[in-house]
Amino acid sequence: MSHSPAKQDSLGDGLSDRQVGMISIAGIIGAGLFVGSANAIATAGPAVLLSYAMTGVLVLLVMRMLGEMAVLQPDSGSFSTYAAKAIGPWAGFTIGWLYWWFWVLLIPVEAIAGADILNAYFPSIASWQFTTAIILLLTVTNLFSVKNFGAFEFWFAIIKVVAIIGFIGIGIVAISGYWPLANVSGVAHLYNSIGFMPHGFGAVLTGILLTIFSFFGAEVVTIAAVESKDPGKKISRAINLVVYRIALFYLLSIFLVVSLVAWNDPQLLAQGTFQYVLSTLNFPGAKLVVDLVVLIAVCSCMNSGLYTASRMLYSLGKRGNAPASCSTVSNGGVPRVAVLGSTLAGFVACIANYAFPGEVFAFLISTTGAIALIVYLVIAVSQLRMRTAMEKQGITPDFKMWLFPWLTWLSILMIVSVLGYMFYLPQYRYESLMTLMVTFMVLCVGIYITGKRRKQATYRTGRLAKEKIQVVRH
Repeated sequence: MSHSPAKQDSLGDGLSDRQVGMISIAGIIGAGLFVGSANAIATAGPAVLLSYAMTGVLVLLVMRMLGEMAVLQPDSGSFSTYAAKAIGPWAGFTIGWLYWWFWVLLIPVEAIAGADILNAYFPSIASWQFTTAIILLLTVTNLFSVKNFGAFEFWFAIIKVVAIIGFIGIGIVAISGYWPLANVSGVAHLYNSIGFMPHGFGAVLTGILLTIFSFFGAEVVTIAAVESKDPGKKISRAINLVVYRIALFYLLSIFLVVSLVAWNDPQLLAQGTFQYVLSTLNFPGAKLVVDLVVLIAVCSCMNSGLYTASRMLYSLGKRGNAPASCSTVSNGGVPRVAVLGSTLAGFVACIANYAFPGEVFAFLISTTGAIALIVYLVIAVSQLRMRTAMEKQGITPDFKMWLFPWLTWLSILMIVSVLGYMFYLPQYRYESLMTLMVTFMVLCVGIYITGKRRKQATYRTGRLAKEKIQVVRH
């Protein structure tokens, strides 16, 4: 069934309630939880629970601020659109392109990770062939209808949630001493390996740097909900549930990990978090099960990355900050040029990885090191300015940030502190500087383009005014 002409310049509304609900869950569960959390545990020890808790509080506050703006005005550009209104067009331009850059580079990262898993089981097929196939498959699903994206993400999310709940169930049984396949019980590992905080509080802060990027993607629901009916209601519902998802998926599962295995065992890093725990418990086929779940997780993350990058590019095109063709929409309500443009950029990064292993691609990835924190900072500043302006006009939003402006200022202080700590630590300084360099370059371009557009608009307005005066005189 074809859409009416009025819909041709706007996105569709093909995402169902259950799909938006599962997308909001999928956005907060990535491969980093199943595998990458081992790095954070090895860095902070059992005190990594404090790292996850503090990161979770920050993400919860940022999502609440974003929700206040998104419920009031759902938009596919999300915080980029709000930044343009609250801070200035140059801010919307800069953060929109940085966010697109982040997700475009995440596409090849996830595709390559998935390809490496498949190549280990099917060595006769080259890794680059798997990478190409994964990218092409998910690109095709995103090209024709948002329902395809929603369907894939729905089932990806179901599998990830079932995997985590299954892991939590096994962990609780094991801690209780009733696991039949291994002689384990209790939570002694929390404190019997050089204590709960073996490397001091500085390691807990370093753990925040490792964990904060695991949560990045929670904001995708504010973009996806735009392509559904009654987006404001869905956004508020999803954000209200964020705290429970953080507590269940991250805090509880990581608590079980550091309770069941020694945080300083080298095998934790070698095998990955969930696989090592299940192997210790003698769970049959632990490696195969975790590999399948991680493969689903990376495909889900790539699927979301391609979707999110294309919608941000579409929004930039609608606002004149990207080529106008990026804002064109198919009869199915899909911005195909934006999807293909984002895919092409991801393909180029993949080619760079295989053509120059360990060189160009590593440099490109380093430029995204602090983008998540910059996005969070822009969200907080935008909400601060928009809410202040609304209160001066006597407007009260239905979905409000708690204890405004105090928690907003606290969030800004926390984000700036974490950014400063990244610059302080030698192992993160290079990534921070590369991200700052890219941000500065995009910012300069944004200021130039938006300034030039403003001058042109002023010139046209002045010229039209003069022509009107001349007509009146005649």
